[in-house]
This record gives sequence, structure tokens and C-alpha cells, in this order.
Amino acid sequence: MSIIPESNTRQVQTLNELSKRKVVEHNSLITSIAKMDKTPLKMFELAVSLIDTENPPKDQTVYLSKRELFAFFKVDDNDKHSRFKEAIEKMQKQAFFQIKKEQDKGYKFVSIVPIPYVEWTDYHDEVLIRFSPEIMPYLINLKTNFTQHALSEISELNSKYAVILYRWLSMNYNQYEHYSVKGGRREEQIERYRNPEISIGDLREMTDTISEYKDFRNFEKRILKNSVQEITNHTTFNVTYEKVKKGRSINSIIFHINKKQVADNSSYKLDDPVYIDDKIRQEESENELVLQAMDSPYTKLLMEQFLLSYLDLMDKKILAGLQKNVYPLYDDLKDLRGLNGVKEHLAYIKDKQDDYSKKNITKYLKKSIEQYLPIVKRQDIDHE
Repeated sequence: MSIIPESNTRQVQTLNELSKRKVVEHNSLITSIAKMDKTPLKMFELAVSLIDTENPPKDQTVYLSKRELFAFFKVDDNDKHSRFKEAIEKMQKQAFFQIKKEQDKGYKFVSIVPIPYVEWTDYHDEVLIRFSPEIMPYLINLKTNFTQHALSEISELNSKYAVILYRWLSMNYNQYEHYSVKGGRREEQIERYRNPEISIGDLREMTDTISEYKDFRNFEKRILKNSVQEITNHTTFNVTYEKVKKGRSINSIIFHINKKQVADNSSYKLDDPVYIDDKIRQEESENELVLQAMDSPYTKLLMEQFLLSYLDLMDKKILAGLQKNVYPLYDDLKDLRGLNGVKEHLAYIKDKQDDYSKKNITKYLKKSIEQYLPIVKRQDIDHE
């Protein structure tokens, strides 16, 4: 019987622990300019994964294991300690985020050194990392406008540009998943999160390449193609892009993001904490949609017109679908015609209802209001 070396066992355990970690950051940090190369940026992500957003660390301090650090960077040579020291020094001397904030009639620029203090010894595994007070609001107590992604995906990316683009794509795809379940956005708005567009100027600014690769062909090859290929090969995203022209020049890029499917009976999915958390979050969001639908005046109106039955009220998918896909459109009609306008629309479509639409009530109501809203808007324009 072969015996697995203890060091290998510890490494596997460490990798398993890292695979469960998540990085949570405010969207302003995602879209900021990361003035650093890939090693400090990835090290920052690793340190952020140690923060419990609900219980912020005392004195902005977290403790990182050297063993975790070497496993994260896949370093196993004899020179790893000197390389670790070099990476720490580079992070402190060169790395900072430049955050752009809207203020008055223009923008305010803030530069933040994220980790000004690191302490370690050559005889102990523990590394003390202290974040700057200025960076902490972007990492804790995040209720809105934040992005969460798996640390293990960042570890697989080998270029700074791939890491930056992956964080930005995650920010958009997170919003796509959120609004797909929770509602509150029109269908075309939700799809834009899955197919986000960014101007070349903003993309150059975010990747800190305004003065580099000025020929677009070089920019596309080094920043776009290589990063998209890395992300597709090493993360759960399949990413493609298309170029949008304005005149003869490339004006913007539209990315198309799809999540790779894993078989439902896969032991990976059953053991993966990110997947489990996503399923829990989806169920919680669906329950929230159901509660919102039960309290909505539109549900009462649908019941009064006999477009919904009491059996429908027992179906979570119907209620969640109405709250997510139909009621935001009724809000638009209410803004144009008031609640009576919604009542009149429902009374009209009740007379047009057939057996097929009764079996697909959410689809029928959505299609009806989508056809009616443009007519109302045209009438208002003609009246004006």
C-alpha cells in the first residue's frame, strides 16, 4: 500500500480550504484602476477572502497562512520564501487603487494603498496583514452594489488583465443572476447585464493601458483575446465578445457571458459551497418574490378579474414569475395611466383569454402588457 506524503496531504487540504473562499468587494473597487501587476493584485484578492463582511476584523487586521499563500500561487520550489518577500515588498511599494467618484460637476480621484503593513517571521507560518482604513468601506458592511466571486477562479488566471476583466464580468453577471430571480428590471435590461458593453476608453482606463498598445490590433491581442481565452479556459464563464464600430473606429466592446453547466448529479456541485450558497440564495430570492407578489395590488386586481385562481396563489413559480416579469411593466402602465389604466387593461385581456393562456398565465399576461405599452406610449406622443 502506497503512503501519501504528509506534505501532499496538507497541500490538498489547503487547496480545498481555498476553494471554499469568496472575495466580496464594492463595485467601485471593481471598476477602479488597479495600479499594480498581477501578483500584488492576486495577493490582495487572497487577503480580502479572509474578511468576514458581517464581522469586520479588529484593527483592519487578518492573518494569512504562508502555506495557503504558496498553494494559492502554486509555488513549491526552494526559492519560495524569497519570492514571497519580494512580492510583499512590491505590493507595498507599487500597488494602489485609483478610484473615480462623481462629485459636483466632475470627478474626484482617490488613490488608496490597500495594504500598508505586513508582518511575518521566517520561523512561523502566520502572516499578519493590515488593510488601510480607507480601503475598508469597500470591503465590509456591503448591502448594495457589491460583487462576490470565488477565490479559486482568480488563482487560475495568469495575467493582470484577465484578473481585472474577470472581476468586471463577474460584477455584471452577478447583477444578471440577481435581477433574473428577484425582478425589478425589464427583460432587455437584465440581458444587458449578461451582455455588458464597455467603451474602449473605459476599458483602457480600467486596465491602465491608456498609454499602452495604442494600435487597437495590439490592444485586442494582448488585452482582449488573451484575457477572454484565459477566463474561458480557467473559470466557470464562457466569454466571447464583439466589436462595435462608430464610423471607421472601434468604439466599444460587447461581451457575451455564459456560465458553464455542470451535471446536477455531479459530486462537485453537491460538495461545492459556492454552488450550495447560490442555490440557497436563489430559493431565498424566490421566496422574497412570492411575498412581494402576495402583497402587490396587481395580484388583487388579477384575482378580481378572475385571471388568477386560488390554486395559482399556491404556485410559487407563478407568483415569482409575475413579480419578476410582469409587475414591473404594470408599474410602467400605472405611471402612464394610473391604477385605473391597469384595471382597464386587465378587463380587456380577460375577454380575450383562451384555454391555452389559462395554462400559461404568466406568459400570457407578460405578452399582453408588452404589446399594449408601446400603444399607450404612442398615444401619449400623438396627444402631445
